[in-house]
Amino acid sequence: MESKNIIIILFHIILSLKLQHFRAQSWIQAGYWYYGTEFPISNINSALFTHLICAFADVNSSSYELSIPSSHEQQFSSFTNTLKQSNPSISTLLSIGGEKADYSVISTLVSSSSYRKSFIDSSIKVARLYAFQGLDLAWSSANTTSDMANMGKLFEEWRAAVNSEVRNSGLPQLILTASVKSSPDAGGGPSLPVDSILANLDWVHVMAIEYHNPDWKWEKFTAPQAALYDPSTQYSVDYSIKQWIATGSDPKKLVLGLPYYGHAWTLTNPTENSIGSPAIGPANISTYRGSSPSYKDIKDYVERNNAQVIYNATYVVKHFSVGSIWVNFDDADIVTAKVSYAKEKKLLGYVAWEVSHDDDNWVLSHAEESSSRKAYELWKEGKEMEFMDPSLDDTHSSCKLIRCMKIALLCVQENANDRPSMLQVFSMLKSENTDVINPKKPAFFSGKNEDEGRKGDSSSVTSGSKTEISPHTCSVNSVSISQMLSFSSSSEQYFSSFTDSVKQKNPSVSAILSIAGGNADYSVLSTLVRNSSHRKSFIDSSIKTDRVYGFQELDL
Repeated sequence: MESKNIIIILFHIILSLKLQHFRAQSWIQAGYWYYGTEFPISNINSALFTHLICAFADVNSSSYELSIPSSHEQQFSSFTNTLKQSNPSISTLLSIGGEKADYSVISTLVSSSSYRKSFIDSSIKVARLYAFQGLDLAWSSANTTSDMANMGKLFEEWRAAVNSEVRNSGLPQLILTASVKSSPDAGGGPSLPVDSILANLDWVHVMAIEYHNPDWKWEKFTAPQAALYDPSTQYSVDYSIKQWIATGSDPKKLVLGLPYYGHAWTLTNPTENSIGSPAIGPANISTYRGSSPSYKDIKDYVERNNAQVIYNATYVVKHFSVGSIWVNFDDADIVTAKVSYAKEKKLLGYVAWEVSHDDDNWVLSHAEESSSRKAYELWKEGKEMEFMDPSLDDTHSSCKLIRCMKIALLCVQENANDRPSMLQVFSMLKSENTDVINPKKPAFFSGKNEDEGRKGDSSSVTSGSKTEISPHTCSVNSVSISQMLSFSSSSEQYFSSFTDSVKQKNPSVSAILSIAGGNADYSVLSTLVRNSSHRKSFIDSSIKTDRVYGFQELDL
């Protein structure tokens, strides 16, 4: 019974790591950094992001070339190199414009082909000079039909120039993106140039972060600035994303904006303090941001005032009140819900505004952190029990669970040759005397490439202790456990019960039986595929075996 419980615990840990290859390769975790915050670039936890965006460059009102604020040129020029010191795999983009950009300058720029060329050429030059890997246009104030049409022309010419530049330079192609309104026709104005956006940009940042603001004079009632849902109005993330998709937009072109800040309102009557309560304008709870406090400011304010935070499931928002002050915001729970929504809608990822608004522990940015990375980091810090599901049996046995976590992390190593076979897994589980080597970073870990053991642990992985891998793999979706197709009598029970065991924890999981692997006998497989009768024998037996043991798919 004890052995069975350990195996169930191990499978729970591995399944919760949920390594999804395609998501890991294409899921974007982006964030804007704004130079006006004075937040040091070196303080950004870049391991939590795939893309970081430096905001904002300007447009020269005479030449219409891209320009960098002179007092902050050092920060712009060092942005990429600084971040890559802590995360070499990070991609950086330079964003141009922003809400404080001069509308008339950009409107004039996009209206003239010669001005557009000056801007485009200079943007590519600056991006290459400062080692940015992409460019982003943030022009939310465009509000006329001609603005939209000319913006579409800019995107077409920008794409053509980027394509030409990469052919001539041989450098990696620059990414092109734009920060856009929450929906194509938000505010009732002319629609964004959706066709040009889809054809010419790699993706767009859908800034569904500002549906309500106490500074707007027409706002007379408290309202969530970025509700996930709103049953009575169109001011919600869900409505906006559905509007984008209704235009024919590929969801994989959409990156959902997340606000790392909230809004503070002044209530007309402190006893009326729910969503939709009468309000008389903004309230100031932040020294630097006034009625738009950062998440860090909000968290500090809640702790200082012992405020009771309320979750509204209808809108999927958090809010609280202290006297006549009412504040709404997104915390880690809301971020997690929105990220789950983005995945459900098959969006490309999310982008945070703005990374310095997170708290000192990067709680919001950690909310979408992959479970494998989280498990690895907790193991390195000696905090494994924080990862465990308290509903599991034997949570009181920390040594057993920590051992299971190490084994689980070994099963999802980035290098397939570092993953143990099923027999080795069974041996490590069966006998506490069997050594369990320290895992390296898990697959698709986006942080710094470091394979050191956990703090205070002197043991390390060496070539002499490298785990040997059996030539065949049995996998459940992305959970890899090695074993042979021709089962030995001692291991057959694990294959026969594999599907049933994992479906007890996750009924929707698909079980895949994988054959061969990196160390498979080349001559055997080569002989197999050359002969039609051998191929038929293999195919028939693979289907039969798959059905006998309840697997849903086959993998070679």
